[in-house]
Amino acid sequence: MTRSILPLWILPLAIALVMLVAAHLAWWLSLRAGYIEPCNPYWDGCTSISRAARHGLGNHLFRLLMLPCAVLVAAHWWLASRWVASAGPRSRLLAGLGLASAAALGVYATFLGTEGAAYGFLRRYGITVFFGCGFLAQLVFLRRWLRDGRCGASRRQWRAMVAVCAAMLLLGAGNVAGDALLHDRVRQDRLENALEWQLGLLLAGWYLLQAWQWRRERLLVSFAGPR
Repeated sequence: MTRSILPLWILPLAIALVMLVAAHLAWWLSLRAGYIEPCNPYWDGCTSISRAARHGLGNHLFRLLMLPCAVLVAAHWWLASRWVASAGPRSRLLAGLGLASAAALGVYATFLGTEGAAYGFLRRYGITVFFGCGFLAQLVFLRRWLRDGRCGASRRQWRAMVAVCAAMLLLGAGNVAGDALLHDRVRQDRLENALEWQLGLLLAGWYLLQAWQWRRERLLVSFAGPR
């Protein structure tokens, strides 16, 4: 039996690229097909990621990309828990949060574009659990990275990843404040849509930073290959 070796940084890089390509490709295809209005979704909030990927070819391609991405997210957080365990106790919490986030992403992508109250519930809470558990997994990862004393020369990288988490938290707080202060439902929706795009961009940025760090550390994962 042979063993194959894969650079670990490829996983977070692939997750970031698939997320960015899936969302923007779906937006472009829906725009061309006339399903959504032309605007800058990051600023104007004219459409959400879900609406941009809900119809036509954009929906099919989005689901085709995001379902494998959910598998990548699960593998990534499982390997991240193994990485933190190499310098301290094993983190079942990190692995559990990561797997919950991946499963929620799979549920969201599976039912995106379907009709019905039950499917709407699964989509809505699927994306909420994906972002929520993923954010908590990031915090646990960064805490263990700092506590185990592995930052060292990578302290700047660690701070950049913490700054991205802080920005994501501020976006969440901004969404709550918008719901409380804006009495116009249309303006509330546009704000929520814009914040969703910005949050997705920050999430991809976090994975890119992690890929950069793991590439600097030259981390490898070995697995059994075919005979």
